[in-house]
Amino acid sequence: MNHLVWLAPVVAALAFLLTWLLRRYALSRSLIDVPNSRSSHSVPTPRGGGVAIVVSFLLILPILLASGMISPSVTWALMGGGAAIAVLGFLDDHGHIAARWRLLGHFSAALWALFWIGGLPVISLPGMTVDLGWLGHVAAMFYLVWVLNLYNFMDGIDGLASIEAMCVCLGASAIYWMGGYSTLIGVPLLLSMAVLGFLYWNFPRARIFMGDAGSGFLGFVLGVLSLIAAWQNASLLWVWLILLGVFIVDATFTLIRRLLRGDKVYEAHRSHAYQFASRQVGGHVPVTLSVLAINLLWLTPIAIGVGVLGLNGLLGVIIAYVPLVVLAAKYRAGEVEA
Repeated sequence: MNHLVWLAPVVAALAFLLTWLLRRYALSRSLIDVPNSRSSHSVPTPRGGGVAIVVSFLLILPILLASGMISPSVTWALMGGGAAIAVLGFLDDHGHIAARWRLLGHFSAALWALFWIGGLPVISLPGMTVDLGWLGHVAAMFYLVWVLNLYNFMDGIDGLASIEAMCVCLGASAIYWMGGYSTLIGVPLLLSMAVLGFLYWNFPRARIFMGDAGSGFLGFVLGVLSLIAAWQNASLLWVWLILLGVFIVDATFTLIRRLLRGDKVYEAHRSHAYQFASRQVGGHVPVTLSVLAINLLWLTPIAIGVGVLGLNGLLGVIIAYVPLVVLAAKYRAGEVEA
């Protein structure tokens, strides 16, 4: 734990510096996100700043391994799979990769990570635990790919993906500390510091966007961390699903509506609840701060109830998600924009 005291500010400072350099690089190479009819921003803005999160986080993993804070299997799962997702996203940011090849890369990275962490552990249900066997490993693969992509979908307004990642990681770290899972604290805590260094440049007015390299990487790593936690205690998977509730509900609600309507779901759009909300209130900041409040005042206390106080995980998810589904419906998630 003593290592985290000095590693945390180092990671944040490194991400801050790298984001500044990436912004200068993007401006010099005209890597600019120009607003169009499907954009949620109105000012041309450099993109690709999420690479700073990727590099600063991956560079710190060998130090955690050498200090005995994480195992070799966790290191390889995060470094190999995370780097692959980041490279794929970086290439897509600089050009265009067909959806089928992106998905192939996503599933390959998921398989890599699952190989190293051992797949899906047992699932904690009311009064029992269930081992799904090989079916569970398949489900875990699709779960990782979905979390990866939904994070990309939800990275559409200033600061939203960064604030969500910090809330989830710091919330999980606090629950680990309160619940006695000290060996799990280091990775999410340092990931939150990498995001913090980037956040300065991304909120309240974005001077650089995260890009697919950063958002896909964050979604993938958060998904892997949730499975790693579940290997230590099955109830911790529910904790992560609760903490990620805002993104899971909005993205899933939107996807289901678009699928039922027959839309091409791989095409860009502006029909997520957070996008409708930002247009309704006339800015990004109120929506991002509202998500921050929901995480701190609603989802984190419920997650503490599950991870520390013994609340049933499935019941906790239901309690957490019901108001989020109501909000998604209220803000027209998945509807066609007028």
